[in-house]
Amino acid sequence: MPIRILPSTLVNQIAAGEVIERPSSVVKELVENAIDAGASQIDVTLVDGGKSLIVVADNGKGMSAAELPLAVERHATSKLPDDDLFNINFLGFRGEALPSIASVARMSLTSRQPEAENAWKIEVNGGEKSEVVPAAYPKGTRIEVRDLFYATPARLKFLKASSSETAQCVDMLNRIAMANPHISFYLTADNKKKISLNACQGELFDARLKRLGEVMGREFGENSILINAERENVRISGFVSLPTLNKANSLSQYLFVNNRPVRDKLLLGAIRGAYQDVLAANRYPMCALFFDVEPAYVDVNVHPTKAEVRFYDNALVRGLLVSSIRNALSQGAERAANTLDVEAFVQDSIPSFGQTVLPDTAVLQEHVQQPARNFYQSMMPIPHTPVRRQAELPALERAYSVKVDQPSAGDVPAGGVLAEVGHLGLAKAQFHDTYIISQSEESIIITDQHAAHERIVMEKLKQVLTEGRQAATQILLIPEVVDLSLSDKVRLLEAAEELKKLGLVVEEFGATAVIVREIPALLGDKANVQKLVHDLAEEMAEWGKEYSLSEKLHLICATIACHGSVRAGRRLNIDEMNHLLREMEHTERSGQCNHGRPTYVELKIKQIEKLFDR
Repeated sequence: MPIRILPSTLVNQIAAGEVIERPSSVVKELVENAIDAGASQIDVTLVDGGKSLIVVADNGKGMSAAELPLAVERHATSKLPDDDLFNINFLGFRGEALPSIASVARMSLTSRQPEAENAWKIEVNGGEKSEVVPAAYPKGTRIEVRDLFYATPARLKFLKASSSETAQCVDMLNRIAMANPHISFYLTADNKKKISLNACQGELFDARLKRLGEVMGREFGENSILINAERENVRISGFVSLPTLNKANSLSQYLFVNNRPVRDKLLLGAIRGAYQDVLAANRYPMCALFFDVEPAYVDVNVHPTKAEVRFYDNALVRGLLVSSIRNALSQGAERAANTLDVEAFVQDSIPSFGQTVLPDTAVLQEHVQQPARNFYQSMMPIPHTPVRRQAELPALERAYSVKVDQPSAGDVPAGGVLAEVGHLGLAKAQFHDTYIISQSEESIIITDQHAAHERIVMEKLKQVLTEGRQAATQILLIPEVVDLSLSDKVRLLEAAEELKKLGLVVEEFGATAVIVREIPALLGDKANVQKLVHDLAEEMAEWGKEYSLSEKLHLICATIACHGSVRAGRRLNIDEMNHLLREMEHTERSGQCNHGRPTYVELKIKQIEKLFDR
């Protein structure tokens, strides 16, 4: 078969396959065009997930009658005034969106400029254009896309259910809305309002945080840290969540380059690296980060969908991102995500007087361990309650490991452990041998003793690494022999020098065993050496070659810290509890443990008063 030039209709359909993958692609392209046109309000309407109808209406600057036929021609655009691909200041610039959509669907375009007497309309069906005719429409542009992929039926087979396609469109519009807080966005699907975001007022950071809270949830707005860093030609701003606010996947990580939503493995990897010692390996932080890069230092012309970018200096961007997140986490190190919805708590906890009470067989000790609803129910009058229950009141006493009265000023020794009380207050009790209850002037604090001590030990080990010195060790009176598989043994011995820096001395012992002669002094005399070595060997097998040496050392620190911390179930005296609280106040990132869990929860007096309607 001889070489021939393909028909223009077929060429457009091939090009559309790169730009228009599904209804959400249409929404993205049309909404970005509306933003480029200076719109302050954008309305999106979907029918059947966008497969039957997509309407995008805006109040932007509109187009003239002469511009409408050009708008649906391939590679016709108003966004490259100097024909310079290295100076792109708009979301769109290829001139492919409208002709690509028109080649696979039935599209009508109605537009009116502010000074025009009337609007103008053009229709394109499968690439065939109609004449431009007068129409009635206020200022702006309205684009209707009907019967998507009717000209290429094979593409319809790959679309999902209408609900799934609608969800994709909602996600896409939410991403765009995050980057443009001063624009109102509305989306209606099958006569149901899915998105209603009014324009946010105020300065950019305030407006952006409000919009992020509306899209990502109030919890993110209340438990996020501001990022604002600049180096050379790159500026990074936005918000990242506290480590204690995390997700099971990375879907809540939003990245924008020059206000363009992108997915970039380099940036996602840098975020993971910045959180490596404050978050478990299988958990992901929430974030919305905005990269402002001079157009000459970033290439957005990598793919027709413009969802991928390339930076002129990858190392600069990655380094700035990691350092800015770590600095922000250090400044918010003592905070933990402890948002309490008091109204929801009260609603869920306090029953009405018409509720059924607990059966007569319940005892007070069980009431103490039940959720709040059962506790309140237990306070209701119970018929035929035997007097013998008063004998079980000591169960409340047994629920505390240690409890003390408030010491007077004269009881606190000068320079003693209680001489300088910080924001975590004075220890009052240990509950269930696991939680320390302390009191400050404005709140009650509940601290997880294991999680708190784990962070303290971790930071001390990291300090040893940073200073390049040898960790203090404790020689075992009887060296511990640990049996391993051959592969685990080899991996452990390969890391023997790094382990020695952290105070864990292991040597070869027989065919499939190692002998542990010294352990880090931080572990104390109650460490389970067998479990520690086994866990280290198994985790090294999981890490593989994915992590650098420094990252592996941090992971080893985390494992050692977990095994060397005060365990849940260990009874502490009041001096030990206060000492732990004071160490937390002087430790970086003490608001969360090495796995991203909160180390303490704070309940303000005002929140407690709301519980009792005071």
